Amino acid sequence: MEVGGTTTTTDAEEPLLRKMTDGGDGVVEDYPPVKSLAEARGVFVEESRKLWSIATPIVFNILCLYGVNSTTQIFVGHIGNLELSAVAIGLSVISNFSFGFLLGMGSALETLCGQAFGAGQVHMLGVYMQRSWIILTVSCVVLTPVYVFATPILILLGQEEDIARLAGRFAIMILPQMFALALNFPTQKFLQAQSKVNVLACIGFVSLVVHVLLLWVLVYVLGWGLDGAALAYNVSAWVVAVCQVVYVVGWCKDGWKGLSMQAFNEIWAFVRLSLASAVMLCLELWYLMTVVVLTGHLKNAEIAVGSIAICVRVSNELGSGRARAAKYSVTVVILTSLVIGLACMAVILITRNYFAVIFTSSKDLQRAVSHIAYLLAVTMVLNSVQPVISGVAIGGGWQALVAYINLACYYIFGLPLGFILGYVAHLGVEGIWAGMLCGTALQTLILAFIIWKTDWFDEAAQASERVRLWGGQDDEPAKLQV
Repeated sequence: MEVGGTTTTTDAEEPLLRKMTDGGDGVVEDYPPVKSLAEARGVFVEESRKLWSIATPIVFNILCLYGVNSTTQIFVGHIGNLELSAVAIGLSVISNFSFGFLLGMGSALETLCGQAFGAGQVHMLGVYMQRSWIILTVSCVVLTPVYVFATPILILLGQEEDIARLAGRFAIMILPQMFALALNFPTQKFLQAQSKVNVLACIGFVSLVVHVLLLWVLVYVLGWGLDGAALAYNVSAWVVAVCQVVYVVGWCKDGWKGLSMQAFNEIWAFVRLSLASAVMLCLELWYLMTVVVLTGHLKNAEIAVGSIAICVRVSNELGSGRARAAKYSVTVVILTSLVIGLACMAVILITRNYFAVIFTSSKDLQRAVSHIAYLLAVTMVLNSVQPVISGVAIGGGWQALVAYINLACYYIFGLPLGFILGYVAHLGVEGIWAGMLCGTALQTLILAFIIWKTDWFDEAAQASERVRLWGGQDDEPAKLQV
């Protein structure tokens, strides 16, 4: 049986992956077409194994990241209510604004590093990372006035003056943490693209332990109060950034070849992709923040894990020219996320009269939560699938397209519909939430349709061309043959 000029065994003896030519001298391995239930089961098991091997350390790393913010507020909360409010505003409004923008800018590396690694251009990962360091550092300089003028900005947004002034002072004190993110995010994407996620989990755990110890010493033992909390926040952020860079320089010899002037090549194209990624992510974050503000909807931190994991899987598969592997990995992760979402929906509906006890002892509030539990159940299903589909977009390099889709679905359709249902139709919280869920559902359906219609062999060819062009190669782009 001939596949792309390579002789393979019979169907009964075929391995899970088989060799295909890439149009040159190289050979890549891809899945054969799935023709039976047994083959589908084999692909599902293999892709699930790969997905969870990446996702589990990332879950732990994200929990440690959230733990740094949470423990900061817990320690400050024992100083006083004013200090707690100031830190909460400083972290959730000022710091999160820059965090979301820089994370979006850095997510361009999830496309480029993943595809370069999959294509065997491992040496380019270090160059891409250096480009991102440059771009994110410049972005931090641009974002600095948000921290410096945080007090008047918060007052303009309607915050009480006492809280705004203290939050503004805290924002200025944690300015070094933002610059640590300029090193952290690109290095993180560099490691994730190579599935070196265990080291990220270890560094995250170490930074959390260091942070708690610093908070205890600076806030309680030395009594430095808010200043001590800010210092601990900065030190912990730089511990993460420096440890990641040290690991890259010392132990990632394939991807790190030292500082290179190549980092300045094609930098404007890199900026455009980074900005598209930032806009795409910020539109989603701001929309979700609006949902939180208007409806009290609870955040689900684990959802992000699916998108990060699928970013790695899709970008690696496209970069290596394994079109069917990319297609099957998308199918597996969407199905897995859908099952998880449906299970969460079932739990919420079954316990709708009881689960609110975890969060409040008020009987009236428990009844109110029970009344809108069906909306929370639907949200769990959408929020299990939608971020994963967005992760596919990042893995495929579709950030600009998704940014336009997000703008239309969220802000032109979802938000206005929510306000109409909530205030014009007098449906209150249920109307606002339902309208905005419609925006999320529309975005999910559009992206799902795009994924369904995607020619993954063409996407693999585009990924190879992107790696060739941005990697400074002058050869003709390889053509994938099947």
